[in-house]
Amino acid sequence: MFWHNHFATAYSKLAADSGTRQGAKLLAAKPGVLRGPQGQIELFRQYALGNYRDLLVQVAQDPATLIWLDGKTNTKARPQENFGREVMELFSVGVGNYTESDVYAAARVFSGWNLRKSEGYAGDDMNAYQEFVYNADQHDSGEKTFSFPIYGNGSRTIPTRSESAGMQDGFDLITALATHPATARRLAAKFWNFFVSEIHAPDPSFLASMATVYLQSGTEIRPVVRAVLNSPWFNDPAMRHARYSWPAEFVARAIKEVGWQNFSLDKVRAPMANMGQALYEPPNVGGWPVGAGWFSTSTMLARSNFAAALASSQKSFLAVALQPEASSPQTLMAAMLERVTPAPFDSLPQQALLNYMVAGGAWSGSESQVSTRAAGLARLLVASSEYQLV
Repeated sequence: MFWHNHFATAYSKLAADSGTRQGAKLLAAKPGVLRGPQGQIELFRQYALGNYRDLLVQVAQDPATLIWLDGKTNTKARPQENFGREVMELFSVGVGNYTESDVYAAARVFSGWNLRKSEGYAGDDMNAYQEFVYNADQHDSGEKTFSFPIYGNGSRTIPTRSESAGMQDGFDLITALATHPATARRLAAKFWNFFVSEIHAPDPSFLASMATVYLQSGTEIRPVVRAVLNSPWFNDPAMRHARYSWPAEFVARAIKEVGWQNFSLDKVRAPMANMGQALYEPPNVGGWPVGAGWFSTSTMLARSNFAAALASSQKSFLAVALQPEASSPQTLMAAMLERVTPAPFDSLPQQALLNYMVAGGAWSGSESQVSTRAAGLARLLVASSEYQLV
């Protein structure tokens, strides 16, 4: 999910370009199941904890990326700037660390990094495919100068090369971007937001520490994630419930905690879209507006409606599971809070939940009362503001 948002690619453009079946393959094809390269999401699974420089190389040659960012039309006569811009702005150093002339130079670097179709290609044939090809005759072989160093000796110019050797231009630029200190800091900040907190600003010591691990490990991601998860910041109790849950997180967590029996996938997709996240369909190259950007009047209503539908579907199962804990409303609520895990409630909402448990008469702990109250409590908990934090 982290990389899907970092390298945001939308199915709709792929389907418009190549048809619905090929669009699905470009994102989700499992390796070895159908002919052709694995889908982009599988690429992320393969490289999620691998070398970031290598991941950038793979993304630059990924068919979904080449369609999404128009690399398939990048030729020496008409350099296409989209990938060259995004590899700097979104995938590595970030705004303020490159110039417009760098964008044009990067477009020339990746000229000839195109696509070819399988023999007898037909978009509705699931064994048809598109794959990366380096078209040497479409590569601009001239030198390309950047505003930042490309090589260890400080040189900012990729030298003139023969067209047949021109792929090295891309490898050199990607290596320079992946190992740039600004890339290390940007990734460290994104890891802070994803693993630690979106409420608290990144601690400068965290950013410096994780950037150092990243650079000293040769852009390996696994040591950085290990350092994050072992860090005092990640393990600080004050950082619990300090992130806003993505719709995918909210839905998966709610189903895991409340229950999933007889709850089909078809009951999830539309509600998630109403919450602002259709998987495989980020709104633009920048990805989803994470953090507090997930929340509005309409998206909170969608989360509340999902909580109601989920709790209703699990009503009988919750009643059976929680009947042994129904000696009092307090014990039933304590049992539910062991199962469903919102952030701690303040005293007023805590009392409001207890008032709900005994509304309409004295507590008896009967089967019908537990059936009604357990499902109702699950709905209130999952729809609460406290549950939107992870």
